[in-house]
Amino acid sequence: MVDPPSDIAHLLGPNEQVQLYIQQKIYHPKINVDSVVLTNERVILRHPHALGLKKDYTDFSYTDIANAILDKGIIRSTVKCVLRFGGDPLMLNDLPNEQAEKAYGIIRENLARFQTPFSTGYAAMGPGGTPPLQQQMVAQMKTCSKCGQKSAQGLKFCGACGSHL
Repeated sequence: MVDPPSDIAHLLGPNEQVQLYIQQKIYHPKINVDSVVLTNERVILRHPHALGLKKDYTDFSYTDIANAILDKGIIRSTVKCVLRFGGDPLMLNDLPNEQAEKAYGIIRENLARFQTPFSTGYAAMGPGGTPPLQQQMVAQMKTCSKCGQKSAQGLKFCGACGSHL
């Protein structure tokens, strides 16, 4: 992995670590090279301009990204990140396939880590297909001896038939 520029270190939080640094390759002569920095907390786009004397940064937290899509080509690929609150998607264009696959893997891993447990799908499920918190709640429920309906703990009467629990 190529080391990220020193100006990126000033933007990182106390526990934030660079996981991947990608310099986008441009085939025609260009002075300013855009680059992408993937950290364990966000995606940072670096836009140097004015002969590299000035730099603009745009960052996207993984909580703001709803989904990532890898569009793999023969030589180059695109990683498209769909934003949660609308707007144009974040496009990482013309990346070599190897770097695009690494970027996609890092983004997917961090999406699963930062999104709420119910939006990540089966990753947060316990055995039997129910979330762990819901399993605890089911274990604490009382069963009515008359109708067999489960009722929440602390209730004195069954909600279905009205008999004493």
